[in-house]
Amino acid sequence: MTYNPISVSELNKYIKSKFEDDEYFDNVLVEGEISNCKYHYTGHIYFTLKDENSLIKSIMFKTYTSHLDFNLTDGMKVIVLGSVSVFERDGTYQLYAKAMKQLGKMGDLRAAYEQLKEKLEKEGLFSADHKKQIPMFPKTVGVLTSNTGSVIKDIINVSTRRNPKVHIRLFPVPVQGEGASSKIAEGIELMNKNNLADVLILARGGGSLEDLWPFNEEIVARAIYASKIPVISAVGHETDFTISDFVADLRAPTPSAAAELAVPNVELLKDNLNKYQIRYKQALLKKTQLMRLQYEKCMTSRVFTNPLQKINEMYIQIDSIVKELNYNIEQKLQSEKSKAQKVILKLDALSPLKTLTRGYSIVINNRKSSKKCKTII
Repeated sequence: MTYNPISVSELNKYIKSKFEDDEYFDNVLVEGEISNCKYHYTGHIYFTLKDENSLIKSIMFKTYTSHLDFNLTDGMKVIVLGSVSVFERDGTYQLYAKAMKQLGKMGDLRAAYEQLKEKLEKEGLFSADHKKQIPMFPKTVGVLTSNTGSVIKDIINVSTRRNPKVHIRLFPVPVQGEGASSKIAEGIELMNKNNLADVLILARGGGSLEDLWPFNEEIVARAIYASKIPVISAVGHETDFTISDFVADLRAPTPSAAAELAVPNVELLKDNLNKYQIRYKQALLKKTQLMRLQYEKCMTSRVFTNPLQKINEMYIQIDSIVKELNYNIEQKLQSEKSKAQKVILKLDALSPLKTLTRGYSIVINNRKSSKKCKTII
């Protein structure tokens, strides 16, 4: 018996063609819950869409992710518009998302977030001109967060490791739930009123949009804006952005990073100071050596070894100039004297007496006299 098997690739290709031939799979609208969400460095988003009984692997390419106005997080309920096809290499079918919309409370919160963000931005609460400089060497760091959990421990560990002498002043506040935003705003106002810190860190760990919502409240945003003490916002994970992040003077991706930004590393500063000290000493030594060489060069020059030599040289130069002047005057006098002698000779040659000495006579005609003219020789 002869068999004519097909390859796995051919089978997957055939199955894929069946999906593509079915127009129903071109545009499907699916409702479900996000899980296993991963943002790839290429810009694509990989996730699983599930309900109580089933799940489907899904992907949203970078081309479509730019149109999203919210970040995907696990547990988020959404409606996805996309197409279903087969990934030939793995032989799996998956949902290729083109658009997405949030459902329920999360969607309402996202809309409220965008609305408040737009409002406060227009009022200038996010303006860079209003942001204050974080002090370089704070003595007291005020922290507004829960007094339980890892956040305050991380801040204390990082801060004291970087500078053991820094003082951490905790003002415990609820970081989620009803009434948390009011407590946070009151804490910021109290720290300012009593001048209890040089810089404030507003911190909490990661969570959903609902968990982080107190930091998206207008009352907290305006308290941060009104604070005379610089505020560092460290709310959630690196990918989480809250209204407090935009209003604060500085945003930190994590609470630990906020402690690093607020407290300088004393050991590193000492190392830098030692390096600067060594560099300044070396520069001063080189400058001193250069000045010593210049001094020695000056002291060995003729100006210092024989100061009268320059004066004598000037005397010789003056004598030479005087001699040259006398010579030029003498030459000028001789030249003018020669010219004068030539003029005198010309005048002498034209004298009447010279004419008479050569045998010439002068005839005088006296018409009034009856006598004949007489010649005077």
